[in-house]
Amino acid sequence: MSRSSIVILAVLVLTMTGASAHDEEPTQEVCDAAVAEARAQAATLPADDVSRYFAERDIQQALVEAGNGEFDDCVEKAERAILEVRERPHSLKPGERLNILRVDEVPPR
Repeated sequence: MSRSSIVILAVLVLTMTGASAHDEEPTQEVCDAAVAEARAQAATLPADDVSRYFAERDIQQALVEAGNGEFDDCVEKAERAILEVRERPHSLKPGERLNILRVDEVPPR
């Protein structure tokens, strides 16, 4: 088991056991390990897989939270990305596609 997997498991155990607010908060190192694990998991899916797309969005949000010093939120978003990859709750029917707009595009009305 890799070091990052052990760190993520430790964070999950603390989360599941109802760790109280006075317990130690995740650090930048824990956040980095969680993001690295989420990236590795997402990379196992094909580039056009819709679950990979959503996992990568969660990873981006984890990095935003880390940048804000919110390492607990970073770990939470990284965990969501890992769950997205493992459980694959999003899927498209044959012929369907995810319409992703660029920043400069206006959604159709």
